[in-house]
Amino acid sequence: MDPTDFTTRLSRDRLAAIVRGRSAHAALRTVLTLAEEGVGLIEVSLTTDGACDVIAQAVREVGEDAFIGAGTVVSRDDLLRAQDAGAAWVVTPAGGDGVTAAVEQGLPVLAGALTPTEAVSVMATGATAVKLFPASLGGPAYLRALKDPFPDMPLVPVGGVDADAATEYLSAGALAVGVGSPLVGDAAHGGDLEQLRHRARRFRSVCRR
Repeated sequence: MDPTDFTTRLSRDRLAAIVRGRSAHAALRTVLTLAEEGVGLIEVSLTTDGACDVIAQAVREVGEDAFIGAGTVVSRDDLLRAQDAGAAWVVTPAGGDGVTAAVEQGLPVLAGALTPTEAVSVMATGATAVKLFPASLGGPAYLRALKDPFPDMPLVPVGGVDADAATEYLSAGALAVGVGSPLVGDAAHGGDLEQLRHRARRFRSVCRR
């Protein structure tokens, strides 16, 4: 997946799922369930137990049904491990070596930033889009304020985005939303997958509006 394809997919799906769990087995089951429910962009945080093994197995099993990404990519080593596992895109919590290495390797990167200066900085280093994080600090009104001076900047709010907030962020001009616990719940720790399916259907419905 190249950066242009990634941007197109973000603008079409308007949803990226974030999986972070204590159990590699549960995290993999969560990824596969999300893919079965039609979630096409799924990030596995590198803080997940056995994250690279989860990514590699998920890539093999989902095929072209979903694009598996790696999250919490901080360093060049993180990026190379994620790439070797088959991650098609990466997410960083901030600017730095993870962003630079992803750009050098030609991988789409959703780079973390909060302030206008940080957002401009990560885009200048070649980020595909800005992960507005933690979005809950400013909410949809803050994203709307950022869009005034930067109307063309691709912003993806992450952090505390529930289904109601997702609607507000998208209405405020977000390219897409990144959603962790409000979508995944306890599934990545071994929780109820049927409830995960219900939440996935709700978020997909919200993001299709």
